[in-house]
Amino acid sequence: MKSFLAKKGQVERKWWLVDAENKVLGRLASKVAMILMGKTKPIYTPHVDTGDYVIVVNAEKIRLTGRKPQTKTYTTFSLYPGGQKIIPFSRMIQRHPERVIQKAVQRMLPKNPLSEHMLKKLKIYKGPHHEHAAQKPVKLEL
Repeated sequence: MKSFLAKKGQVERKWWLVDAENKVLGRLASKVAMILMGKTKPIYTPHVDTGDYVIVVNAEKIRLTGRKPQTKTYTTFSLYPGGQKIIPFSRMIQRHPERVIQKAVQRMLPKNPLSEHMLKKLKIYKGPHHEHAAQKPVKLEL
């Protein structure tokens, strides 16, 4: 029996809906990353993007455990002297809760050119409403 390798055009993609309300950030991000990579499917092939689309709603209601809400920071650097910005989690979750989930998922994806395509299949919304009703997403309990 020969090994099965998925081809780019053979992959059927589903749409999943995940509610982030009262979910722990890291646990949610790892499950979403697995779905985006396609590791939950039997046709998983490392060099082909076999993952599904994921819609995350209620991003502002995500939670962290322990002392992380007070100590977690997000760091950016512009490569200019004095260009380092350190943003605490509390400010990031108030202003851009979508970026909190997006950064967590992005850092769990493989570091290769495919990760950009995988991340484009992630749709994150601040509140409970989303624009993808036409795709008929299936609610996923994590």
